[in-house]
Amino acid sequence: MSAGRFSGGEILGVWARWFGAMLVLLFVAVTSAQAQGGGHRAPGFSELPKGSKILIAPLDVELFSVSAGGVLEPKADWTERAQRNLKAALEKQSARWELSTQRMAVDDADAHAEALALQAAVAQALSVHHVGFLKLPTKAGQLSWSLGEAMAPIREATGARYGLFVWVRDSHASPERVAMMIGLALFGVGVGGGMQVGYATLVDLESGQVLWFNQLVRGYGDLREPEPAAESVGALLAGFPSPK
Repeated sequence: MSAGRFSGGEILGVWARWFGAMLVLLFVAVTSAQAQGGGHRAPGFSELPKGSKILIAPLDVELFSVSAGGVLEPKADWTERAQRNLKAALEKQSARWELSTQRMAVDDADAHAEALALQAAVAQALSVHHVGFLKLPTKAGQLSWSLGEAMAPIREATGARYGLFVWVRDSHASPERVAMMIGLALFGVGVGGGMQVGYATLVDLESGQVLWFNQLVRGYGDLREPEPAAESVGALLAGFPSPK
């Protein structure tokens, strides 16, 4: 294989190792994340004004099976079910807000793929450097993060002032992994199964400022079924700054 070229399997392997490392970092930070159950707000921001127009970006969701050896294997059918369940739960949740909500169309998401990717990168940075243990001293513990002018094209195209972005990864132990967990437990050795990791980010599309951020990290939950998926959405959006 020539230098600089990778097969699909190698890319997936690298991604799976990166995701596994992220899970370790997030697990270490879970105590901090759960202690902040209402999420984190930018300095001076309390809640959205009534009637505000908020754009809900397409859900970024993927589910995995954890093999006996701990390898994360993408499951397309699980992901499809999770997408459907989370979308229904989010629609029900947002209907209670005194806000004007709209969904970002798939074509619009494709047109703004670069901005959406930047937002996802900032959310991951917030997980590690704001909620997690690798905090940036220059931030002084405050949610003072911005995407600059990157969100302006989305505001211009949709007319929405605010954007809500949701990212979730969920993994479940395969039967082989469960058997290994049971067998090793008999010898006093503990190995993990799946984990549920998610972020929810509220961004001012005009200024690019991150107004609110919440993180969910836990070893239980199941997005493949409607009721557990609704519970996950409720936990992820706990403390969302909707008008009182």
